Amino acid sequence: MANIKSAVKRVKIAERNRLYNKSYKSAVKTLMKKYFAAVEKYAAAPSPELMQEVQQRMSEAYSKIDKAVKKGVLHRNNGARKKSRLARTLKPHEVSVAS
Repeated sequence: MANIKSAVKRVKIAERNRLYNKSYKSAVKTLMKKYFAAVEKYAAAPSPELMQEVQQRMSEAYSKIDKAVKKGVLHRNNGARKKSRLARTLKPHEVSVAS
């Protein structure tokens, strides 16, 4: 443990930030899992209602990722990669609805 007062404060702040970042990252992962589950459900039985749910889940995940990047929890490239992964997952399944 640090002896200098300012170093003690920095340790406390770093721990507080670590817990905040951890909870934010966890929320992003949870939203991504919910999105992937919705896409799987939609792939099994395509319907407009399920597509709407997929779009809603994607919107929620995109929003959380963008906020995490804005707050500095995620690096912008990491956020872009996560969003790309979400979009790429839906791509092969979208074609069947368009026809």
